[in-house]
Amino acid sequence: MQVTISPSFLKGTITAPASKSAMQRACAAALLKKGQTVLQNPGVSDDDLAALEIIQQLGAIVEKDGGQIVIESKGLQPVSDEINCGESGLSSRMFTWIAALSEKSISITGKGSLVKRPFSFFTDVLPQLDVKCTSNNGLLPLQIQGPLHPKDIEIDGSLSSQFLTGLLFAYSAVGASDVTITVKDLNSKPYIDLTLQVMQDFGLPVPVNNNYASFYFSDKSVEPSSKSSFAYAVEGDWSGGAFLLAAGAIAGDLVVKGLNVFSTQADKNVLQALMQCGANISIEEKQIHVRRGKLKAFHFNATDCPDLFPPLVALAAYCEGTSVIEGVHRLKHKESNRALTLQEEFAKMGVTIELQDDLMIIRGGSKVVGASVHSRHDHRIAMACAVAALGAEGPTTIDEAEAVNKSYPQFWEHLHSLTPA
Repeated sequence: MQVTISPSFLKGTITAPASKSAMQRACAAALLKKGQTVLQNPGVSDDDLAALEIIQQLGAIVEKDGGQIVIESKGLQPVSDEINCGESGLSSRMFTWIAALSEKSISITGKGSLVKRPFSFFTDVLPQLDVKCTSNNGLLPLQIQGPLHPKDIEIDGSLSSQFLTGLLFAYSAVGASDVTITVKDLNSKPYIDLTLQVMQDFGLPVPVNNNYASFYFSDKSVEPSSKSSFAYAVEGDWSGGAFLLAAGAIAGDLVVKGLNVFSTQADKNVLQALMQCGANISIEEKQIHVRRGKLKAFHFNATDCPDLFPPLVALAAYCEGTSVIEGVHRLKHKESNRALTLQEEFAKMGVTIELQDDLMIIRGGSKVVGASVHSRHDHRIAMACAVAALGAEGPTTIDEAEAVNKSYPQFWEHLHSLTPA
């Protein structure tokens, strides 16, 4: 699929998509909680659909009911010897731990960019918890067989916090008692806050968080909720919303709704970057109003929110001066190597990006030109190029634009709806 974006001024009100970070965690919690869960405002991205398919493979019954999704669960009861995670990094890293609670031999598979991501973490750690685990030379598919036995353990949190998210769910599900998960060099701490919040919302046992250095499950942990039916509203997605907010700052007069300003989502920090660069922004509890205006260079640390790199690069292209984003090491194992992909695709649009150790340096304020670019099968690259194209000179053509389906399938429709006829 090819999409052409012409220079445009966006105007109107738009509601951000559902958070796939919250949606996938809610799917895991609904499986483990037992009973009925009604998901309100459910996500519809490819990653969300993958999570729903996975919990069905693990024994849940999933039905659509109008704009809601009803999940019935009796706990972990795998009905398949394979879990297909699609291209979802979070689902693969989270549900592997959960599947390891079963005695059944289960294969963890995926497709696309996911089969190129490293999974040696599991072959190193799962055997320490009495789970057999083999991989394809450190890649998918994984073959696992439990059951997992909670123990005191130390893990490396530098690659992704998603591994810890899955481990927390697994320990909680089996009622781990008097055990500690020690974590070295944890990245993306806000995502762990989101995990713990979802666990609490669903009434699952929640560990004591010792300043992210360790997580202690005591014998006094909260007992799982006994409610037979539970409704959970999936909050709006700050990751997708960041592109809308950047678009408004570059070329619009937009009101973005559906974003919880009190959210634990890491990408809520996009507001800090927007304020740093002098964006014309008004933040209210139920909506954010952002208008086009003169922008200045900014310096932002995205180590804990690496998914903000693409929208912030688009924003930086229109900021006078040199903007710096820290945390480049977090970009290697995404749908593409995002540091190099951003550098190469934005160069086609006349934007110079330099990579220096852990820094991304964007030379902004020069003319952005329309060009033919490629998503590299990466949803966030496609959206970043589209946002940058709004203020460019001449149209921009984006190849493999369907990549947005991974997280924000309504993106092109939403963008079109904000463009005056």
